[in-house]
Amino acid sequence: MPQIEIRPATSSDIPVLVKIDPACSTTHVWQMDYNSEQGQIGVAFRDIRLPRSVRLEYPRSVESMPDTWTQKDLFLVARKDEELVGYLTLVADMETRTARIVDLVVTDKLRRQGIGSALILAAQDWASRQKLRRMMLEMQAKNHAGINLARKMGYDFCGFNDHFFANHDIAVFFTYILK
Repeated sequence: MPQIEIRPATSSDIPVLVKIDPACSTTHVWQMDYNSEQGQIGVAFRDIRLPRSVRLEYPRSVESMPDTWTQKDLFLVARKDEELVGYLTLVADMETRTARIVDLVVTDKLRRQGIGSALILAAQDWASRQKLRRMMLEMQAKNHAGINLARKMGYDFCGFNDHFFANHDIAVFFTYILK
């Protein structure tokens, strides 16, 4: 089985990376239930199956992403068989010692083959060397595959933000304490 190479991105990678479609399909979503009564607020998320598969568009402007990639604190690419097959961007907050993974994208034909996990592990290693204490993943509540990946890798749900993305989708956040 070919190895996955994870390395820092270079400017020459960008023309290839913009061709990777960050959208995905999903058959499940996390539905938010909100309840407010007599000084008490309750929020619950539940995993529901959709009646059919839907295309989940990426929550950021794909056209403007290349302009912001090189401004991130960490920009990694994944390569398999001499082909770029994924990327991860991360923003570090040194005050809170938190690394927040902003983008995690793998080419459609190679999803669920360990590439996203390898990118996250490489980011965790980088964050540990930077003396950061925690990793945070952000994603749409509709991103069932991303939520499953976060949970599989030991990340815990830590919150949400309604209308977080430009398309007004709910963002859910998962955190992992670095060792």
